[in-house]
Amino acid sequence: MNRRERALLASLDALLQSDAVRVRIAPLVERAREKLAQAPDEPLSWEPIPLSVYGGSLPPTIHSSWVFILRGGTTTGAERHSNSYQRMMSYEGTGDFQTGGEGHWQSNLLVSERGAGLKQRWISIPPGVWHQAVVPAGPDWVVVSFHTVPADELVEERPAAGDAGEARRRRYLAA
Repeated sequence: MNRRERALLASLDALLQSDAVRVRIAPLVERAREKLAQAPDEPLSWEPIPLSVYGGSLPPTIHSSWVFILRGGTTTGAERHSNSYQRMMSYEGTGDFQTGGEGHWQSNLLVSERGAGLKQRWISIPPGVWHQAVVPAGPDWVVVSFHTVPADELVEERPAAGDAGEARRRRYLAA
């Protein structure tokens, strides 16, 4: 992680450590948790976080934020964002946020302890990099992510069934 990326993550981390921000994120976590409970076959659920939650303190490159609940004991499956740089923090719980793609997955074990270092709690994923969450059996994993595109423009791509070179595209807010 270079100095510039470390400074960006430290800035985002300070915001997410703020009790004032956490209080405003809590209802979104609960709403995403309820959505996941209502969809027992889904590996995850999400809610966009209004940027106003951060009180105007976000770095200028950040244009959307999300909370995800990743079901315990599941693997979310490969996805990538062709149009956004993603920074993600382990907010509650523990998991393995893998990058690379089929046959080349690289583990990034993340924890939520506030005293742990940035590299133990955060991951940065450039556009077009395949990633997936592997959540151990037990409690769900809550993560917060930041993207460089607005929420209504964030594209998710998943491998197309039967064609390794193709990807299915959708926008999160259109799902």
